[in-house]
Amino acid sequence: MLFNSFEFLIFFPIVAIIYFIIPKNNYRNYFLLAASYYFYMNWEPVYALLLLASTSITYFAALGVSKYAKRRKLILWLGVVFNLLILFFFKYFNFAAENVTALFGWFGIQMHIPEFKVLLPVGISFYIFQALGYMIDVYRGDMKPEKNFFTYALFVSFFPQLVAGPIERSTNLLTQFYEKHKFDSNNAITH
Repeated sequence: MLFNSFEFLIFFPIVAIIYFIIPKNNYRNYFLLAASYYFYMNWEPVYALLLLASTSITYFAALGVSKYAKRRKLILWLGVVFNLLILFFFKYFNFAAENVTALFGWFGIQMHIPEFKVLLPVGISFYIFQALGYMIDVYRGDMKPEKNFFTYALFVSFFPQLVAGPIERSTNLLTQFYEKHKFDSNNAITH
């Protein structure tokens, strides 16, 4: 679903109305998480598993970074490497395979690395770098690790910034999911 599509024109007002009808903030967050995954799955449903995998790894890595002082650097690096490997595979594997094959060909060595015909997951760079930024914030002590997995998952998958950014710092966005937001018709009309 694109922001300039007819589907989004219907989706966004429905999500906004339901959000403000839901009385409790934690239920609102669950609803926004479901809406965000629905938004993402409209493009290619199977890639929601990739989003969930990246979210899970960075969530547990951040918890580990804060809990295990002696292994915190190792845990951070494992989380970073795992996410960068996902990004490398989907964005750069075929490019790297072509270049390695060409390089070996210059030396007379015949090598063929098979190409993978995969569709690039939309927004993969945005959500991976946002999740990595969160892990680094926790590692530096700028942010305490989020205890609620669903709130953290909403931070990573929040649909207004999921596919087109900007990459948001956890200290800015994650804390907003705990604030109570009220609908203000004056702001809605003037902005």
